[in-house]
Amino acid sequence: MSLPSTALVLEDQAETREHLLAALSEAFPGVVAKGAADLAEARSFLDAGAPDLALVDLGLPDGRGVDFLRDLAERSGGATRSVVVTIYADDHHLFDAIAAGAGGYLLKDMGRDELVRYLRRLEAGETPLSPAVARRMLDYFRKPQAVTEPEAALTPRETEVLRLIGRGLRSGEAAKVMGVTELTVAGYVKAIYRKLNICSRAEAALEAAKRGLV
Repeated sequence: MSLPSTALVLEDQAETREHLLAALSEAFPGVVAKGAADLAEARSFLDAGAPDLALVDLGLPDGRGVDFLRDLAERSGGATRSVVVTIYADDHHLFDAIAAGAGGYLLKDMGRDELVRYLRRLEAGETPLSPAVARRMLDYFRKPQAVTEPEAALTPRETEVLRLIGRGLRSGEAAKVMGVTELTVAGYVKAIYRKLNICSRAEAALEAAKRGLV
């Protein structure tokens, strides 16, 4: 990606928020960065337009950061690069964030210099991932996967739904893109889950990535 000119930091802890804002300024000199302490404040900033880059915490006083990731993906049409910065390193939070549109996942135990180095990877189009997070993702993909029988192959419409899920769209949003009802999309999702032997949007997003759909 090109150097971001605008950025937003969504983090409820004031000290951590200032730490992230300072890291952004060092990584991308000249960037205009704003800080938000909760979802309501962050969403109010979107009225003036989506930022080029957002650093998003997942645990917030008035909701979940993953919901803001979906808001950003929808409002920016996928143009905003979102990077999660959190204390959570478990599969549930990681894969939910990816399914919602996160383009990076960093842990808060990073020092300033290390954080700046990882943020600068965005310039080269790389995905900033903390080492512990990268290992979890590798472990997931190295697990033996159930063999998909030929008759379980997805139809073109099911493949399109899987692609949209991989982009972080919810059922209602996917329905609008495809020009069908939300109930129809729900039927496709049910079929996808059954055929691929999965049970969550996070797993669906990973399957979309494995198939090169996103």
